[in-house]
Amino acid sequence: MYTCSMDLKRVPKIELHLHLDCSLSYQVVKKLNPDVTFDEYKKTFRADWHCHSLLDYLARAVKGVELMQDPNALDLVTQDLFDQLKADGVIYAEIRFAPYLHLLQGLRPEEVVDIVDDSVRRGIERTGIDAGLILCTLRHFTKEQSMHTVQMVEQFKGRSVVGFDIAADEAGYPIDNHVPAFRYAHENGLHITAHAGEACGPHSVWETLENFYPSRIGHGVRSIEDPELIKYLVRENIHLEVCPTSNLQTGIYKNIHDHPADRLFNAGISMSINTDGRTISNVDLTEEYGKLRDNFGWGFDHFAKCNLFALEAAFISDERKGKIKDRLLEGWKRG
Repeated sequence: MYTCSMDLKRVPKIELHLHLDCSLSYQVVKKLNPDVTFDEYKKTFRADWHCHSLLDYLARAVKGVELMQDPNALDLVTQDLFDQLKADGVIYAEIRFAPYLHLLQGLRPEEVVDIVDDSVRRGIERTGIDAGLILCTLRHFTKEQSMHTVQMVEQFKGRSVVGFDIAADEAGYPIDNHVPAFRYAHENGLHITAHAGEACGPHSVWETLENFYPSRIGHGVRSIEDPELIKYLVRENIHLEVCPTSNLQTGIYKNIHDHPADRLFNAGISMSINTDGRTISNVDLTEEYGKLRDNFGWGFDHFAKCNLFALEAAFISDERKGKIKDRLLEGWKRG
């Protein structure tokens, strides 16, 4: 066990891998459904410490998605997340969600994106946290849904929307339906990240790199199993969005000591530390940092470097990056 006197809550943070529909606080759930008790919330919105699989973990997002089906709910959840980020010391976040999951009450996908985009912009003004939106397709979506999602990334480019992602059951569905959408993103200069190397091993990361052209990989932790892949990631400066607690819950690793975050860092990988789903994993970035500090002896240099890696990999302009870097440096001086 290591100790460090850093006040981790005050450390300014950047979070790149954060699912909107997996991050509903009890307070906002209670507003949307007053009948939900805290015990029910813990049982249905949070994952067990060890789930049976990634699919078991993802099932905990269902209740949140069910609540996020009208403009008021989408706005409340987005503003609630900004409050969580503010309390956690986050100064820049990229928030991802799949617009096609929010059509059950008649909204069109473009309306969903417009509502969340507007809410993000108001959240930025209200809290001072800079943020971007990443639109997700999901592994089980059709070719048409994937293509429409990436076209919305292009349509809303220049507003809050900054990139394109694929998420959901990595092990259960092939990539075939989504190759045309990612080719479209690549050919049109859109920013790309993609979930891989989580439920499946290094072959999934190789397949994703070869077919989706990402500059970032969501999770990607199982890359550590292939030394040649690690060399490639370092050489090509592919950024890994690492989410330690989520990886433990989905059963990739039995305990934090087995997690490769420290080995990835020491291998020279560009990486960031993220929560994945703040509600499902019942964690914030302060706690994630604390686990790395207490179990691997991480200190200021580690967290500073990961945040600079994250800023470099962020899907925003150099001008915005410069302003955020100034805030990081000022925050570190104060801390």
